Amino acid sequence: MSEMTVSSTEVEMTGGDATAPGAAAPTGFNKYDPAEYDVKTDPNQGYKATEIKLMSFKRPHMRSFHYSWFSFFLAFFAWFAFAPLMSVIAPQLGLTDQEKWTANICSVASTVLMRFIVGPLCDKVGAKNLQAGLMVYGGVMILIAAVAVRDATSLIVMRFLIGVVGATFVPCQFWNSQLFVKEVAGAAQAIAGGWGNLGGGVTQVVMPLVYTACLTGMSEYNAWRYSFIVPGFAALICGVCMLRFSDDTPKGNISELVKANAIQKKSATSSAREGFGEVVTWVLALQYGCCFGVELTVNNMMAGYFTTRFELDLVAAGTIASLFGLMNIFARAIGGFLSDKMNKKFGFRGRLGVQFGCLMYEGIMLYIFSRMETIETAIPMLVMFSVGVQASEGSTFGVVPYVKPAATGSVSGVVGAGGNIGAVCWGFIFLFRGSMPPQDCLMIISFVVIFSALITPFVFIKEQPGLIFSPHLTPEQRASIDKAQKATKVPTTDQEAPAEIKVNA
Repeated sequence: MSEMTVSSTEVEMTGGDATAPGAAAPTGFNKYDPAEYDVKTDPNQGYKATEIKLMSFKRPHMRSFHYSWFSFFLAFFAWFAFAPLMSVIAPQLGLTDQEKWTANICSVASTVLMRFIVGPLCDKVGAKNLQAGLMVYGGVMILIAAVAVRDATSLIVMRFLIGVVGATFVPCQFWNSQLFVKEVAGAAQAIAGGWGNLGGGVTQVVMPLVYTACLTGMSEYNAWRYSFIVPGFAALICGVCMLRFSDDTPKGNISELVKANAIQKKSATSSAREGFGEVVTWVLALQYGCCFGVELTVNNMMAGYFTTRFELDLVAAGTIASLFGLMNIFARAIGGFLSDKMNKKFGFRGRLGVQFGCLMYEGIMLYIFSRMETIETAIPMLVMFSVGVQASEGSTFGVVPYVKPAATGSVSGVVGAGGNIGAVCWGFIFLFRGSMPPQDCLMIISFVVIFSALITPFVFIKEQPGLIFSPHLTPEQRASIDKAQKATKVPTTDQEAPAEIKVNA
């Protein structure tokens, strides 16, 4: 069993208890006996976990952690269930290339608005109910699509409606910020987000296989429709089980805590105002658009890219395209772990350094992939490019909890929406490319990704140092941070004694 040690000073609880560091342990309502927790916790931080035990499934911490990533996994699986079957569906519906890209854009555009809405709601009602509701909705929509899609218009409408399920990312990330102290929340969020995104790769393999199996007893026209039963019912079942068997926080559900007067009920409007008003929130949204937005675009087009450019069949192209998503098994977690590791060694500058490095690596690898002319060279570069994309996603959300701790849900919503806005922008490049080959569209995107890396030195967060310079800090704050760094503490303006946090894998 491997472990990584991280130092922490102050951890703020968002969306609930506001106990200050150094204060007496909370004595209010707690649904669970802290002595029976399966993970080490900090009683001064709302009993958030200071370690991650991946092999534990006990309530409340690890059960909720596993529901957070698995629900997002199934949401991703349903969200992109159409993509690997488009080479079968498009001829049946008589779709043009422009109509296919319009459907792709709509599938990610609807998520933008929902992520803005869901973010503040996380602070108000908690992650569990929102996640469960979105899962049930997504399951119903995918089943309706199986019978409702008859032409280009119905396809575009249904993909737009199904795309709402992509907002599950925000409760997934917010949920983990409620379960773990923020010095290990970067790793927890990266693992949950990465394993969730894995659904986008698995669907590239599973949906063609399910479709092929359905062909045994029915026509091509019906086979792809029946194959949608798998993602539809999986999402429905997960949503119902989540309501019954998981918790919003280590101390219970938000509704229970509010009813017991253990926390104050939050206003979604005030949370939105706090999170949306930070300039750095929008800078991170831009950077997230250059990693998660790229991933969404690749999930929509990569199977078709390999089919047309390298003349592969449906199953072979889907299998190769799935390699991109399958890197989520570890790649997003790498970004989170590196961010936590460098935070320990260099303070917050370390997190920003990892952010810069991951985005720069992604941009360079994407450029090289776009220039590959043979399948033998394209496959390894796809894998390397994928690692950069997902590591950048993990490093981005290693920074998010520091922006506005009291409005983490809103900040997560804006940054998450930035990913979808990026996907819409990249989709428009493909839609209006004219005679430009798709590989050149990818090259253009790589230049934007590199630019996003170069703005990292201008990410300034209150009471945290910048990557190179810190004009937003007073001389006293800078001196305090430098002193803390020399003492091998996390460089914030607080000088509390560090606690040991272990991440067990």
